Amino acid sequence: MVKEDAPLNPSPSTYRILIKGLVENNKVDQAVDLKNEMITKGFCAPDPVVYNLLMTGFVRNDEPDRVLELFEELKEKLGVGGGGIIADGIVYGNLMKGYFKKGMEKEAMDLYEEVLGEDSKVRFGAVSYNLVLDALAKNGRLDEAIGLFERMMREHNPPKRITVNLGSFNVMIDGFGLAGRFEEAIDVFKRRMAEKNCTPDVLSYNNLINLLGMNGLIVEAEEAYKEMGERGIIPDEYTYVLLIESCFKAGNPNDSLNYFDKMVESGLRPNANAYNKIIEGLLNVERLDEARGFLDQMLEREVKPNVMSYEMLLQAFCKVARLDDALKVLRDLLMDEDLSLGSEMKELVLEALRKDGRQEEFARLLEDVEREKAEAAARAAEEKERAEALAKEEEERKKAEKAAKEAAAARASAAAIDAVLGRRKSADNKEDEKEPSQVTGGTDEAKAGDKASADGVSANEVLPGSNSSVPTIDAGNPTQEVSAI
Repeated sequence: MVKEDAPLNPSPSTYRILIKGLVENNKVDQAVDLKNEMITKGFCAPDPVVYNLLMTGFVRNDEPDRVLELFEELKEKLGVGGGGIIADGIVYGNLMKGYFKKGMEKEAMDLYEEVLGEDSKVRFGAVSYNLVLDALAKNGRLDEAIGLFERMMREHNPPKRITVNLGSFNVMIDGFGLAGRFEEAIDVFKRRMAEKNCTPDVLSYNNLINLLGMNGLIVEAEEAYKEMGERGIIPDEYTYVLLIESCFKAGNPNDSLNYFDKMVESGLRPNANAYNKIIEGLLNVERLDEARGFLDQMLEREVKPNVMSYEMLLQAFCKVARLDDALKVLRDLLMDEDLSLGSEMKELVLEALRKDGRQEEFARLLEDVEREKAEAAARAAEEKERAEALAKEEEERKKAEKAAKEAAAARASAAAIDAVLGRRKSADNKEDEKEPSQVTGGTDEAKAGDKASADGVSANEVLPGSNSSVPTIDAGNPTQEVSAI
């Protein structure tokens, strides 16, 4: 992946950034290849941070065996054999998650005791602590997570030692929420954060709103949203989606619609997921026409619907036997080249049509869609051909225009040269006119010489009143110099 002739070798930070990006985009195998290149080419030593990023990807993809394999590989690369231990604590949270996913809870907790015991030499900072904290909180070990969190709070002594950051509090809020211990979650958010002068961000608020809203505490969730505004924290799209879901769950569909409008008014652009939450919520309260309106709005605002956007409406219209509306939605789905009708949904539509004796309309709709697609493709081809012709015509016009400009410039240049040459010729002619007059009507000596010649006087005789004579030139001696006497 790295060019052979690159002027500089990539640094560990470069590999970390690239591998993190690949993992976050679920390209874990490519990230592994990049890690192998890093080690094989000797650009960097085996990096526990890089290995942890890869382990995160395999945890997310539910591949715990590969998590364990990576850990063993890192031990080998670092020369940690037998019962040795890797000194960087960054890898242990994901290793514990790998054990938990394999049902190896004992191994996970034994590892926890080993690397975080009193005599352990493993180095832990806030990030590595948070990974272990998350492994405990999400795998039924909340009490151990609470104990570790309190230890982190005690050890936190900035700037010398940083053992707590915003992520620590977010992990504990999630952990208390999963256990249904909402008051303790709110306490962490409001009181424990303040103990360490830690300010919540939009992610912190989203975690709290999700926790409260999904557990029916809609008033508290809305209070958290209002507090965001008071503290100058700008809600993101996910904040509004969580509030929309919470209000639908609480039986307040109009409030959900209001939050959708606020999201748009704030300048955010709802994606297909946000629209689907609205469509689903409205369908659940049998407001089918409004739900269909939001699908139309998606298309008007060039937000691409996904299969779920259509299938939710199809199912709802078929359920109440609004088959004309169902067929319109089906047509829109089939006209989208990137989407296809699932087999289950196809059977559901066919069954609804059969019950009403209209099953032949399905095949007719398919034919109409194929014809419309073919016509649209033909129009697109014509438009493309016309556009190409216009582009070619424009290119030829520009070429001709350029040639004309160049010709005009050449003519102007030639005219300028002719004008300069003309002025020089005129000046030369004037000089030529001056020279004869100077010879014939010049000095008295020259006139006297001419007269003397005419009178037969020898040219080498000294004329009266003259201080010089004209030398005799031997025509047969080309080297003779002419000198004044």
